[in-house]
Amino acid sequence: MFYFVALLCVLGIAVGQILFKITSGVLSETGNLFASKTLLMLFCAFSLYGITTIAWIWVLQKIELGKAYPLMALAFIIVPIGSYIFLGEKFTSQYFIGVALIMAGIIIALRA
Repeated sequence: MFYFVALLCVLGIAVGQILFKITSGVLSETGNLFASKTLLMLFCAFSLYGITTIAWIWVLQKIELGKAYPLMALAFIIVPIGSYIFLGEKFTSQYFIGVALIMAGIIIALRA
């Protein structure tokens, strides 16, 4: 259960990063940080980060930091996948080799 919530936290952080990127595009479009469209996106990103942070604190009450923290590296995998799907960003094959190494590192760290 605790690891499931930890994974939800990682997913929330990753989605929050994508929302921040979308917010930056909206800011470029509106030209005003206080435009309602910009503020709405920024509010969504901050809200998700806030909820995720509270959940992460709960996770840290239940799991050792050394066991939970390697899961945060999954954000380095989820964010690029999301940016590819939702933002149309492109990556090279070298990038995917790096992602594979991150995944291997997560597996090794969690089994240690």
